[in-house]
Amino acid sequence: MEFIQTHLVFLLPIFVGLFSQVTKFIFFTMRHGWKPEYIFTHGHMPSAHTAFAVSLLTSIGYFEGMNSGAFAVTVGLAFIIIDDALRIRMILGDQGRYLNMLVDQLRGEIDESKFPHLKERVGHRTSEVIAGALFGFCLTVILIALLNA
Repeated sequence: MEFIQTHLVFLLPIFVGLFSQVTKFIFFTMRHGWKPEYIFTHGHMPSAHTAFAVSLLTSIGYFEGMNSGAFAVTVGLAFIIIDDALRIRMILGDQGRYLNMLVDQLRGEIDESKFPHLKERVGHRTSEVIAGALFGFCLTVILIALLNA
């Protein structure tokens, strides 16, 4: 039990990240049917990356203090992760969509087996990132309250 207490600052975000991924898979299954290969799907609700980053930020802010260097580094890390979830992976999805359109236009002129259909939804919508942030913050606060009670 002492190991868990001393490493809680990082164990909580790992749990929150995994739990948000399981929650995402449940929502995905309810909407699209049972597909076990999508347990680690990208995109969709909530953003597990954002939930992990915000949980880590909350955890370090609570255990180390918001004036610590660790908290400052975690703020920067959270911005990078959230930017990746929103903007960078959205651009990848756009590129996939354009390449798929190009391959569709060239049907019959090219060997289609060399050009598999690319995934067009790689990033998150803003609402999915906000839900991930709220999920990460709220679940971390609840777990801290339960474990320190």
